[in-house]
Amino acid sequence: MGLIGSYRMRLQRRRWRLRALWRRRELTPVQDRTAAIRRPDILACVCLRNERVRLPYFFEYYRKLGVNHFLVIDNGSDDGSREWLADQPDASVWTTTASYKRARFGLDWQNWLLRRYGHGHWCLTVDPDEFLVYPFCDTRPLRALTDWLDASSIRAFAAMMLDMYPKGRIDEQPYHEGQDPFEIACWFDSGNYTIKRNPRLGNLWIQGGPRARTFFAATPEKAPALNKIPLVRWHRSYTYVSSTHMLLPRGLNLTHDDWGGEKASGCLLHAKFLDTMTLKAEEEMQRREHYAGSAEYAAYRNGLQAQPDMWCKWSEKYINWRQLEILGLMSKGNWA
Repeated sequence: MGLIGSYRMRLQRRRWRLRALWRRRELTPVQDRTAAIRRPDILACVCLRNERVRLPYFFEYYRKLGVNHFLVIDNGSDDGSREWLADQPDASVWTTTASYKRARFGLDWQNWLLRRYGHGHWCLTVDPDEFLVYPFCDTRPLRALTDWLDASSIRAFAAMMLDMYPKGRIDEQPYHEGQDPFEIACWFDSGNYTIKRNPRLGNLWIQGGPRARTFFAATPEKAPALNKIPLVRWHRSYTYVSSTHMLLPRGLNLTHDDWGGEKASGCLLHAKFLDTMTLKAEEEMQRREHYAGSAEYAAYRNGLQAQPDMWCKWSEKYINWRQLEILGLMSKGNWA
């Protein structure tokens, strides 16, 4: 990238930071416990709406993994999410009824909280249906991973989103509050992915999996991106550009070798496809607050009307992280 390209990147990063500064006015504190954050703490930053049924397991999972404090934005929930969050001793909660879309799908709000509270911390930015799996996660806490990343001078850790789904119709097995979602959605596609390098920002762009073949079979190029960089040693000058798919400065995106390579990486097990999905798709179609007029949710709603079974003969049942490494979906790299 030439001098002009680098200058444009700096201008764009400044623009996103200024947007975050402006949008902070839309956030109202519900419960501010940030004074309890200590220097070594690992933080999680989450933006959500009406996810009450998911929250108990989500918090349990990440507490066990080693997250010390949760920074949560509630975007106008009316299902009790905000009240439940406010009662959690390790959560600071903000609320807003402002437009999710105009805040760049919540990213401006998250960039502000990361800038204000995340500087110098390892920060995990995830949705309530995303669960990080990394090498040795069954025996080593998240702190062990971040300590190794620090020792290796690595600032960002990538994870491929792995869509999980049940065998049979999505609505056949009801999901209950506090339940491990992967007791139901325990299958995934071991292949069927495309990968390319984004020449502008340097990140890998991954598409495919069950969403592409089930909901975007006619237009696979419109299938959701599966590449994420959810774990970052945050600096106040950083900014997410598009969800957690890519960041600025550009060097943070160079988390893989060209075709996956041997740099350490993980997976985000994606528990979207539970029986709650039908109601969620209808709600988001009415709100029209997601990308491209909620076109992704339109595909879900239309596809779910046919009551699809996402399972196929190439589906794999999830066992553990070692299985994902063997399949080439993640890597322990040089971490031994």
